[in-house]
Amino acid sequence: MRLGLMGKKQGVVFWVSSVCRSGGGRAGDLEGDDEDDEDVEEEELEAEDFEGINGSSSVLPDRWDVLGLGQAMVDFSGMVDDEFLERLGLEKGTRKLINHEERGRVLRAMDGCSYKAAAGGSLSNSLVALARLGCKPIGGPALNVALAGSVGSDPLGGFYRAKLHRANVNFCSAPIKDGTTGTVIVLTTPDAQRTMLAYQGTSSTINYDSCLASLISKINIFVVEGYLFELPDTIKTITKACEEARRNGALVAVTASDVSCIERHYDDFWEIMGNYADIVFANSDEARAFCHFSSGESPDSATRYLSHFVPLVSVTDGPRGSYIGVKGEAIYIPPSPCVPVDTCGAGDAYASGILYGILRGVSDLKGMGTVAARIAATVVGQQGTRLSVRHAVELAESFSYQLESSNIGSDIGSDHISSL
Repeated sequence: MRLGLMGKKQGVVFWVSSVCRSGGGRAGDLEGDDEDDEDVEEEELEAEDFEGINGSSSVLPDRWDVLGLGQAMVDFSGMVDDEFLERLGLEKGTRKLINHEERGRVLRAMDGCSYKAAAGGSLSNSLVALARLGCKPIGGPALNVALAGSVGSDPLGGFYRAKLHRANVNFCSAPIKDGTTGTVIVLTTPDAQRTMLAYQGTSSTINYDSCLASLISKINIFVVEGYLFELPDTIKTITKACEEARRNGALVAVTASDVSCIERHYDDFWEIMGNYADIVFANSDEARAFCHFSSGESPDSATRYLSHFVPLVSVTDGPRGSYIGVKGEAIYIPPSPCVPVDTCGAGDAYASGILYGILRGVSDLKGMGTVAARIAATVVGQQGTRLSVRHAVELAESFSYQLESSNIGSDIGSDHISSL
């Protein structure tokens, strides 16, 4: 099956953490941080390959290939035992919103623990992978990737911005004066279960300001992170941004993010998906939640159902593979072989592969899914959620033979699915 998304002006066919080294320092100490899971050789490769591309210089591009709107939060990740959770009264394996005082209490308890600090977020994982895949003009021009969100003027906000900049993703939003940057404390126990404590800070306030309006007017793909639907004040911003993105000929993509988030904000999700979305990214549980399907329904069925309402649906099903849905049909994508090390971030990596395929002009859905599956397998086969520069360059080079020749220029946009 083949799919073309037609450019509004040209008619072209196309498709759309840095971690502090864990060394027993005090939680919250950001000095001496460096790229996550990358050695010195990797860092030198990154500096060389990214020089002057995608916002690593002071000159910004005339047009962005992808702009994401997401929660800008710093992750603090540490290994703890069950006793640690019990001592703090935390339920293992859950995700909980906490206030400023609770955050301070947990961070103090982590003092002396091995930890990592990262410019985190599901959408930022996808955008970093995409920027690294597109850092060289393989199969098309180098990609320009940006993220908009909300950080404070505190040191954590500066840390977040600097780390994304280093990863070749331009964080475009100005800091909120006297604001407090949001954080997520991720506590992992020996049984590999993660307990997450989210302090939203200023991430709960994203306004449709002149900066965001200016960005929306010159993008090819706009991606909204599903976690933003948890924040009542952001719904109007999301709606306005999606309206403007579509008006300016951009594709609109939505990430599902979390089943509980979908269940709490079901109507808001469908308001955006039904009226604006060209692409939806979900895992099998999230896809079933969107459809109000029981756990016994197959991801194939959920994919086909959703594709009646959204032009392109991407549904991952862990080690069982994935599906791409278009117009009531679902194409099965076998998983790419790998030895699993850490499954966290697999879905984010898969989404980056779909976006990469779109931007590089891949119109064959099976081929696009295969690209995405290989990227996801690469991340699953390593420790950490971020696709490394070296792996990204190798993957992009290996995919170049699959990438169809296309005229991808500054006028790329989308207003409809043209054909199968």
